Amino acid sequence: MNNYAALILSAAISFAATWALGYAFIPWLHKLKFGQTILDIGPSWHKKKQGTPTMGGLMFIIAVIAAVAVTFISDKLAGGNLVVGSYLVPSEIRSKIYSGIIMAVSFGIIGFADDYIKVVKKRNLGLSIMQKTVAQVLVCAAYLTSLFLSMNHKPYTFIPFYGNIELHWTFWIFGFCVIYAAINAVNFTDGIDGLCSSVTVTAAVSLTVIAVMKGFFGVGTVSAALAGGCAGFLIWNHNPAKVLMGDTGSMFLGGMLVAVSFALNCPLILLLVGIIYVIEGMSDVIQITYFKLTHGKRIFKMAPIHHHFEMSGWNEKKIVCVFTLVNIIGCIAGILVMYFGDAAH
Repeated sequence: MNNYAALILSAAISFAATWALGYAFIPWLHKLKFGQTILDIGPSWHKKKQGTPTMGGLMFIIAVIAAVAVTFISDKLAGGNLVVGSYLVPSEIRSKIYSGIIMAVSFGIIGFADDYIKVVKKRNLGLSIMQKTVAQVLVCAAYLTSLFLSMNHKPYTFIPFYGNIELHWTFWIFGFCVIYAAINAVNFTDGIDGLCSSVTVTAAVSLTVIAVMKGFFGVGTVSAALAGGCAGFLIWNHNPAKVLMGDTGSMFLGGMLVAVSFALNCPLILLLVGIIYVIEGMSDVIQITYFKLTHGKRIFKMAPIHHHFEMSGWNEKKIVCVFTLVNIIGCIAGILVMYFGDAAH
């Protein structure tokens, strides 16, 4: 199968499947009364979202996995070698792709447990911070172990304009920090209709472009499916949303972005292609830190920062447009850094 045709097929299947699943999933979630519970600490106008079906992330989780599987199998039957391409160590890239998908699904399961407790058990806060953290750490440890083994016990990362550097023992600290920060930053971004979906489409498209530049079409197939799934979900999730992704979806998205960035050997690129995630996550950290240091004062009207703009009078559609545009700028910067950084090396 032609590599570019594979990218298009993967994105198209994921988009169509997510869109089509909405016709079945949304009424089903309504029937099960899996509606979003809006906390009193949020903006008062969010109360109108009360009861909107959540856990909609299941739609694109199923679609993304199906799209990747169909594309990989079709390519194999056609005599192609899409997964590993011309990569020097095929077992390494294969392991990174498959273990990454398993890792993302595992984070999605943690998110599902959190959503289920909130919606079905009527415990608004879901899993406790300790429960969620322990579960995330266990998934991180398993995933990093698979990466460590796939790289023959010599973990490395690519730094633009410098090249590959061996991480040695710092690989574990670096890996935990990147994964934990990314998963939760993406989760923070899922606060208003269509925001996380829109931003993730841009991030996934840019990662696909980077994968193509590096000749990693197998990885590109995964990120193309992610872009297609988020775009299909936006049909149902744009303001006013008919369904919300919940932690089920946002944690899966975070896991997929991490998986693709590690498969590209450059997880640091998420700082640019996911600049909005960085801003959202840092705004929450800054708010909490400042609040504690000043015994009750705040920098933002509300964190994460998209809520600050809401409280300042911006409507949800404006926030989504501006934040998506900012992330597109970060994506362009990320692509240029990888292009010239790789060429310079």
